[in-house]
Amino acid sequence: MDKQKGQGIPLKRALSAVLPYLVVGWLWISFSDLIVSRWFKSPEAISLAQTYKGALFVLVTGLVLFIFVYRQLNQDRTLLSLQAEQQDEILKLNQFRESIIDRANVWINVLDTEGKVVLWNRAAEEISGYTRDEVMNSDVVWSLLYPDEETRETVLAKVSEILRDQGEVVGFETTICNKSGEQRIISWNSRSLKGIDDEIVGSIAIGQDVTDIREAEHMIRRRDRQLLTLMDNLPGMAYRCLYDEHWTMKFVSSGCYDVTGYAPDELIDNQVVSWASLIDSTENDRLTNEVEVAIGNAEPFSLEYPIERKDGSKAWMWERGRGVVEGDELMLEGIIMDVSDRKALEDELSEMATRDALTGLLDRREASRLLDEEIGRARRYERPLAMLWIDIDHFKQVNDELGHAAGDTVLRGFSELLSSRVRQVDLVSRFGGEEFAVVMPEMSAEEARQTAERLRQLVSDTPQRLENGKSVDLTISIGVALFPEHGDNGPSLIAAADKAMYEAKAEGRNRVVVASADQAAHTSENT
Repeated sequence: MDKQKGQGIPLKRALSAVLPYLVVGWLWISFSDLIVSRWFKSPEAISLAQTYKGALFVLVTGLVLFIFVYRQLNQDRTLLSLQAEQQDEILKLNQFRESIIDRANVWINVLDTEGKVVLWNRAAEEISGYTRDEVMNSDVVWSLLYPDEETRETVLAKVSEILRDQGEVVGFETTICNKSGEQRIISWNSRSLKGIDDEIVGSIAIGQDVTDIREAEHMIRRRDRQLLTLMDNLPGMAYRCLYDEHWTMKFVSSGCYDVTGYAPDELIDNQVVSWASLIDSTENDRLTNEVEVAIGNAEPFSLEYPIERKDGSKAWMWERGRGVVEGDELMLEGIIMDVSDRKALEDELSEMATRDALTGLLDRREASRLLDEEIGRARRYERPLAMLWIDIDHFKQVNDELGHAAGDTVLRGFSELLSSRVRQVDLVSRFGGEEFAVVMPEMSAEEARQTAERLRQLVSDTPQRLENGKSVDLTISIGVALFPEHGDNGPSLIAAADKAMYEAKAEGRNRVVVASADQAAHTSENT
């Protein structure tokens, strides 16, 4: 029908040009001859007038024809120019479609008002698996992509809203089933298309395959849950903090409450308390230096320090962490554990390592070490120091007559008695067998002699009870040595006190002898 209409246009244009010419020619011939016959009477004049009349007719009609043809050629040239521009625009549109739409890495399709596909780019083919030939000018695509009827009806309802210009969608996600049967998640942005007269001519949809993104997000969420579960079950707390004077926490795990007594929110951004405020200021300086050295060496750091919990109790922390850079900011990340039980056990083991297993007194090695420290202090401050060397008289008879178990009981009882009758600053130790030593800081010779005499009398007056109800009478011999008069170091002071003790035994036991530089012995007998 349109073709027939196009063929009739040239005929109408030709008739519109010829008919006026015929009418004008007929009128000219008819009326010009009548006018000539009225104006001219002689045959010669009429013939000449006819000649001029014919020439004028040819000139006028030729001019009119020239104008008509010129205008027509101008119009044709304009039409040809417009046609060339249209062809150029069509070529550009095809190039745009080829270079932009078809090569776009997102799904682009256009629907007409009936929901049929009129544009289907290469990305749509690659993602869906369906070619243009399979979906163009058809609405079969909906059943192909959405085999589930309920899902398909939901999608078609959204498409109908867009085609009615009742809204547009942004980030609308659907799950399609591609040609190979694989499910892909597509995020759609779609709106209606309008023509020149603002009439809706269809809709355009741009889809992005977000399947891999959603899977990655799911994996991240799953890992976050696993990490959170792991951190919540750690025997301590994980943390991330600023490298500043407050150790400002930016994240702490829920184990924070068990470690410090504070809830995580109370520590984060120093809302209630800062981590640094839980640590003694002198310890903070040490920790800062250790962390600084570790960061400078690009190494992890391990710290051990006490903190004050929310309830005021003291707890020991072990921290392992390292510095990390986030953007332009240095952060610290790591884990903090409560090692108070371990610390107490270490202290107990350390104490046991320095104590005599039977009596609980300091052992020989620890006593010698502490004696050296006390001598150094006495020398530095020029203060006196005394040492008592004690031996239980005839202790071998206790073991021989009553047995070693009874002997151990006697030693334990004697140790308790001795420890209870000296000052808190004095150091009581068992050097071996039945030999004991007492180091007494800042005690003069006379004070030391009086203390030794009091201890000798106390032991003599206090029988040691055995487990079977019997008791054992004891006496002791004591040698007294002074720093620096009788020795200026540990071994020499011990030797002087030991020698004085043997002098007390030689004089009959149950005595106190004070060492003397000229070997003069000062004794005190039991009266």
